[in-house]
Amino acid sequence: MKRLDFIYDRVSIRSYKEDKVPREDIIEIIKAGTYAPSGKNLQNWHFVVVTDKDKVREIANIVEKKGADLSEGIHDKEARDSFRKMLPYYTVFKNAPILILVYGSDYPNGEYNVLDLVGASKEEKKKALFSDPGIQNIGAAMENILLAASALGYGTCWMAGPNFAREEIKSCIGFEKEGFELVCMTPLGVPSDKKHPRPSRKPIEEVLSFID
Repeated sequence: MKRLDFIYDRVSIRSYKEDKVPREDIIEIIKAGTYAPSGKNLQNWHFVVVTDKDKVREIANIVEKKGADLSEGIHDKEARDSFRKMLPYYTVFKNAPILILVYGSDYPNGEYNVLDLVGASKEEKKKALFSDPGIQNIGAAMENILLAASALGYGTCWMAGPNFAREEIKSCIGFEKEGFELVCMTPLGVPSDKKHPRPSRKPIEEVLSFID
C-alpha cells in the first residue's frame, strides 16, 4: 500500500452484506475517531453504536415516515418534489448491520463571541459561523472513523440528511446526554460489492491557490 492509499481507497458505500462486524473492530474504529484533533481538547463528541438490525431498520422507518410527513407541509411543488427525491438516500443504512450515530455538544465560537461583543453586523457574525469549531471537531472525528473503517475493509457513508428526525431517533434508541445533539451518522458493514462508483473530483488546479 502506498502511503496515502488509505485515503484514496475510501468511497461511500450504500449496500452491505449481512456479515457481522466484530465488536473489537467497532471499538478500534471509534477509538480512531477519538484521536481526531479537538479544539482546546474539549472532545465534544459521543458515539452511539446500534448493533440491533431490527433497531437499525426501525430508525430507517422513522426517517422515512418523518420525511413523508414533512414533505406534506412543503407547498412549493418543485421544492417538495426535490425533497421527496432525496428521501430514499436518507435511509440507505436500513440494511447495514451497524449504524453509528455521532452526537456533539456545544462549543464556544470565539470568533462569533468577540464579534458579538464589539457590536459587529449580522453579516460579519454570519461569516463566523462558517468556522464553527464545535462542528469542525465532530467532522474531524467522523473522517477518522470513515478512514479507519475503510482501512479495515469496511464500508461507510457519511450522512446528515436524516437529522430532521433527530428527536424521534433519540426516543427510539433511548439515548439522552445533556447538551448533546445528533450531528451525523454512518452505516458500517462489509460492502456487498467490491466495485463502487467513485464520484469524480474537481481538478486540483480549481481548488488550490498558492500565495508565493
